[in-house]
Amino acid sequence: MKINSVLGAVAAFGLAASALAGTALAQSREQIRFVGSSTVYPFTTAVAEQFGKGGKFKTPVVESTGTGGGLKLFCAGVGVAHPDGANASRRIKASEFDDCQKNGVKDIVELKVGFDGIVVANSKKGPDLNINQTQLFLALAKQVPGPDGKLIANPYKSWNQIDASLPNEPIEVLGPPPTSGTRDAFLELVMEPGALKVPALAELRKADSKAFDVVWKSLREDGGYIDAGENDNLIVQKLESNPKAFGIFGYSFLEENTAKIKGATVAGQQPTFELIASGKYPVSRPLFVYLKKQHVGVIPGMKEFAAEYTSDKAMGEDGYLADKGLIPLPKDQRATVGKVAAEMSVIGKEGL
Repeated sequence: MKINSVLGAVAAFGLAASALAGTALAQSREQIRFVGSSTVYPFTTAVAEQFGKGGKFKTPVVESTGTGGGLKLFCAGVGVAHPDGANASRRIKASEFDDCQKNGVKDIVELKVGFDGIVVANSKKGPDLNINQTQLFLALAKQVPGPDGKLIANPYKSWNQIDASLPNEPIEVLGPPPTSGTRDAFLELVMEPGALKVPALAELRKADSKAFDVVWKSLREDGGYIDAGENDNLIVQKLESNPKAFGIFGYSFLEENTAKIKGATVAGQQPTFELIASGKYPVSRPLFVYLKKQHVGVIPGMKEFAAEYTSDKAMGEDGYLADKGLIPLPKDQRATVGKVAAEMSVIGKEGL
C-alpha cells in the first residue's frame, strides 16, 4: 500500500509538472523584447529591423524607457514576462548588477556597441554657443558659490551674466530626466569637471567629498533646467519652436536634424563624428547593450540577434549604424565584442 501511495504521489507530481510546463509554454514569447536608453534606441531599432528582414525570426520589440528605468525592468527577473535585453547609454552600475543577482538574473552579457557624444544644441535661428564645462556648471547647477565662497541658490538668469562672451539670452536648457543614462553621463563629463575648476568647490571636495558630490549632481529646478523626458525628438521639436532655448541629447539626434539645429562648441571642440571618434570632443561616452544569457534557447533568436548587432555590416566603420550616427569602436574592440557575442560571455561585478 505504501509503495502504491508513493507511486501515486510521483504520478501526481508528474502530472502537476506537465501542467506547469504547459502553462509556461502557453506564455512563451516569439519576439525578443528590449527596453532602455533613448540614445541607444534608434540603433537597436535599426538592428531589429534588419534582423526581422532576415525572415527567420520575428522583428524584436524595442521600447525607450531611459537607461535607469530599462535596467530596473531588465533586472526584475527571468522569464517571458521580463525583457530580454536593455539598452544603456552608460555602463551598468554595481547596485543594478546586485539587483539583477537578487532577482535571479545571474548571467548578463555586456556588448559595448560604440561611442556617442552628448551635445548642447539649439535652433539654427538661435545664437552660437562656445562654452566650457565650468560655464555649463555655473549655468545649470542648483547651487553655486557666492562672493564669499558659500553655496547659494543659482543667481544666474542669462548666459552673459556668467561670462560676457556668452549670449545675452535667458538660461533655458531642456534635458533628460534622472532615469536617463544621458543625464548620468552629462553630470559626470560636464558638471563634475566643471565644478572642480571652481576654487571654492575644489576646496569643498577636499573638506567634504559627499557635500561636493551633492553640488555637481544637483541641477537647478527654477526653470533654468527643464526635465524634458526621455523623448529626444520632442526636445528637437521644442528647440525649433523656441530659438532661445538649448537642449541636451545624444549626437545621433543632432546628426539626424542638422537642417534644424546646431551643436555648441564645448571646450574648443565641435561635436563632429571625427572629433567624438578621436576622443577630442570632451563630452563623449561608450554605449552598451545588455542581454540575458538565461533567455538563450527560451526566446528565439537571442544569439543570432547578438551576432547581427556586432557584425561589421552593423557596427563597422561603414556599417548601417554609422549611418544612423553611432561612432564605431576601433577595430580591435569590435573584434573583442564580436567574440563576446559569439560566446555569450557574462560579466562579473569586478570593475563596475
